[in-house]
Amino acid sequence: MTVILGADHAGFSLKEKLKQALTDADFVVVDAGAKTLDKNDDYPDYAIKVANRVGNGQGNYGILVCGSGAGVCIAANKIKNIRAVAVTTAAEAKLTREHNDANVLCLSGWNLSLGTAKKIVLTWLKTPFSGEARHARRIKKIADLEN
Repeated sequence: MTVILGADHAGFSLKEKLKQALTDADFVVVDAGAKTLDKNDDYPDYAIKVANRVGNGQGNYGILVCGSGAGVCIAANKIKNIRAVAVTTAAEAKLTREHNDANVLCLSGWNLSLGTAKKIVLTWLKTPFSGEARHARRIKKIADLEN
């Protein structure tokens, strides 16, 4: 499974720690940036890079980190085939995979501890889409908006 990571300056530290944790857990990790800490970078740049790669099938999932998690989520959802979600708990992460088949996870670099972030990420990555008809129907309705 390939996971594409991205973060701006506010999420850089957490992204770097998650990159190591995912590598240690035997995930294939692609770092789409930021590669260095730059307080003047812009979160949409990284959200677009990650979302484009996931949307084009270059990775199974994307994980984005900015200050709140909201900015990268808004930007990523502008890209076709992306269902980005900003969550704060492992329970929310589980539901977004089961019900929404979310493919980009957005996290807060300001508000999540490393332990909480790791629990969210691992829960999210290990939870499959339920495939239930009602959820598939709803996802199709969202996909139809892109056409």
